[in-house]
Parts: sequence; C-alpha cells; structure tokens
Amino acid sequence: MALNAVLGVDIGTSSSKGVLVALDGTVLRSAVREHVVDRPAPGQVEMDAAVWWEEFVSLSRELTTGAEADVVAVGLSGMGPCVLLTDADDTPLRPAVLYGVDTRSVEQIARLNEELGAEEIRRRCGSELSSQAAGAKVAWIADEEPELFARARRLYMASSWLVRKLTGAYVLDHHSASQATPLYDTEARRWYAPWADRIAPGIELPPLRWSGEAAGTVTAEAARSTGLPHGIPVITGTVDAWAEALSVGAHRPGDLMLMYGTTMFLVHTVRGLLTHPALWSTVGALPDTRNLAGGMATSGAVTGWLRELFGNPGYPELLRLAEDSGPGANGLLMLPYFAGERTPVMDPLARGVIAGLTLSHTRGDLYRAALEATAYAVRHNIEVLEKAGGDIRRVVAVGGGTQGGLWTRIVSDVTGRPQELRATSIGACYGGALLAAQLVTDASIDAWNPLRETVTPHPEATARYDELYGLYRDLYPASAEVAHALAARQNR
Repeated sequence: MALNAVLGVDIGTSSSKGVLVALDGTVLRSAVREHVVDRPAPGQVEMDAAVWWEEFVSLSRELTTGAEADVVAVGLSGMGPCVLLTDADDTPLRPAVLYGVDTRSVEQIARLNEELGAEEIRRRCGSELSSQAAGAKVAWIADEEPELFARARRLYMASSWLVRKLTGAYVLDHHSASQATPLYDTEARRWYAPWADRIAPGIELPPLRWSGEAAGTVTAEAARSTGLPHGIPVITGTVDAWAEALSVGAHRPGDLMLMYGTTMFLVHTVRGLLTHPALWSTVGALPDTRNLAGGMATSGAVTGWLRELFGNPGYPELLRLAEDSGPGANGLLMLPYFAGERTPVMDPLARGVIAGLTLSHTRGDLYRAALEATAYAVRHNIEVLEKAGGDIRRVVAVGGGTQGGLWTRIVSDVTGRPQELRATSIGACYGGALLAAQLVTDASIDAWNPLRETVTPHPEATARYDELYGLYRDLYPASAEVAHALAARQNR
C-alpha cells in the first residue's frame, strides 16, 4: 500500500528545491534545479517567471514518478518579495524584479518618502522604504516602462505565480503583502487602498490569505503538466525565509532564525508590533504572529564568487583551508556588501571591501574572511534587533551553509550565542511541505524535525572576535564615501 505524502517546492535565488515528504516528516526524495538570475544593469536583478514554472514541473515529475507514495497536498514558497506584473490574460509583461538584492528603486523611494511621508509609511506599514520594498519597485516600472505598465493588471510573487499555474487562483499571503511596502497596512492587515491606487493604478491586487491556508486545488491542466493528482489542495505559500523558519520550528516569540544561503536572512518572532528604521517589521507566516526581520544582500553569494575565482575547488576543500587560517583570517577583514547592503546598513550603494591584504595571504584567508564578514554582519543585525525591543531567547540555524560546521561555529563565536541545528536542514521546501501536511493531518514541526545538535561559542574565540568586530564596524563609515563614488562610476 502506498504512503500518503506531500510535495514541497521552493523557488530560490540560485536554485529551486523540492522534497517529497511522508506525513510523519520522513523525506522520501529530494531534488534541486540550479539556475542563475539576470543582471541587465548594475543594481538590477531579475528572473523570467517561466523558469519558476518549468522548474516546478521538472521537480514534480522527478519526485513523484515511480514513487511509492500518493501526493495528497502541495506546499510552496519562493524568494521574495518580488514583482511580477501580468496583463489581463496572465501573460507576464517583463521578467520579475527580485527582492532587496535589486536596488533600482532609489529615486522612487526618495519620491514616495517625500510625497507620503517617511514616518507615516513606517507607522502604517511597519517598515521604511528600502530596496526590499516591492511597492517601490512597482513605482519604478510605472516610471521607467510606462507603456508596459499601462497594460499591467495583476501582481504576482514567486509562490503566488505557482499557485496561479497550479490552481487558477489569484491570491497572495499576508506576509508577502506586508513586504510590498507601502501598499499594505500592517495593523489593519489589508491592502491600503489610497496608496495602492496611487502607486499601482489599474492593478487588481490579489485577495489575501495566510500562508498555510488552501489557495485552491490542482486543475486538470496542471495535473497533466506536473503529474500531480487532479483535485489535491495547494497552500497559499509564502516567502522562502519564512517557510525556512517554519521548517526548523523557529516561529515562537523569542525565536530567531538564521538562514544560511545565497543571502543571509534573520527572522525574529516578537509578541507585538515593533518597528525600527533599519529593520523590516512584518506580519508573520502564521496568523497572529509578527516578526522583526533583517537580511544581507550577499553571504553565500560571496563564498560562491570566491570559489569561482579560485577555479571551483570543492567546498570541503575551501572549508579546510579556512579552518587552517584560524580566527581573524591572518589579519584580513572584509565588508560583505558586494551587492549593496540591506539591514541594518540600508545602503544600496555600499560595496565590498577587503582590508589588510598582503602578498602572503592565501585562498584560505580570503575564504575565512568572507565567513567572518557574514558573522560580523549577523552580530550587527542582532544588536539592532535587540535595540528595537526584540527579546532573542533561542537561535535556530538552517540552510545549506550550515553544512560542514565551520560557518555556524564562526557565527556562534562572533555573536557569543549558541545555535540550534535540527535534524533536517533542507530549508524552505520542507517548511512548505509541513504546511501542506497540516491541511490533511495534525503534523507538528517538533515531531517532524527534532533537535540534532547545539553549536556553542568558544569564549577565547569570542573575546578575540570582539576586537575585530569593532574594526569591522569602523570600516564601513571609513570607506563609504569612496565606495559610493565607485558605485556611481559602475552605474554609468
């Protein structure tokens, strides 16, 4: 007799991942499809939505064909917030504009702050306008591509586009909407019509649901394409980092999730509405939850860049070399702002810096410096989270960067905080699978994904990193003017 199972798929920045999971949480199969984003101009990061659907279909086919399991529900998540505009026939009008790694909307942010009031935006929406704000990117398309924008009728993100293709439903989850600043009222938990009508005229904004609610069921056409059973439910889905937090049980007040991926993301669950100009305040993926969140523009993207420069050695080899380098990377210090920086710097024109280079430095030193730079940025974000009123009681790590052990150990040493690692660290696709399972059973993440180990800081290393962290904090203001001048040259 075949098992009942759920399918979870996440559309990420550098890959799409899928899992087939039994209703007790056992991973039966997993698969990955790697892809690259498009960078048509400095500061612009896009992706063709056709790739999202093609990779979903491919993953679904691979994971279900020949499996001794009956898929009974589908879970989804995706990078976000993104802006995918379609016409009235749901034909995409242009590639999707991606989340905060895309920094094109600087002028629109300045204009909207002046027209609507920066403080009023933060009061109503929970966050200030930044490169993360989807609403500002809608405004960019309206300004820069007016003929195209005049044909726009609907707004999608990665997960909601898959929902549309699978079920025909036009919906978006509350959490994703709360990152569409300034279109969403975070206290009222609905679209804010006066600003939506002003910024997105003619666009029918999607009805809102919670991430784990059923958006609809798989249509006959989608069933033929994907191999999934006709009529099974599909969740509404959410942004990948929030699904990732659910995948490791980091969704209770006091929890902080660290997502080690192409970018580093931090999601702190709080009891009430908290705001800070250098963070994002959002509604949570689950009803009656709220979050303070932060995100770096690069983390794993920098280590991947270094790996490519080094001739693509294996990551185990690079980790071994970084281990040999030791704390402090033999006097190297890096700012990981290779694509600008999101929180808490909020500077799209920031740039990467490697300070202290000599002819004696090695690949291991550079790789170690990149890992340490991410850890310093995590500490910076944590300090601002707590300054904003956050109460961090537990840190849970997840994502591909947790493999190998060195990166998580460096982060614990730099921050002085232990990190929990769960048995399964597949990430957002597993969180989506959990939400799908909860449509048909009483699945819980503690039963699905128990604690595997706790990474604890080493006091001697922490003391050494305290001094280096001070130098890290000094390096950005000391180099920002030069970085901005160089960024201006790059953007010409």
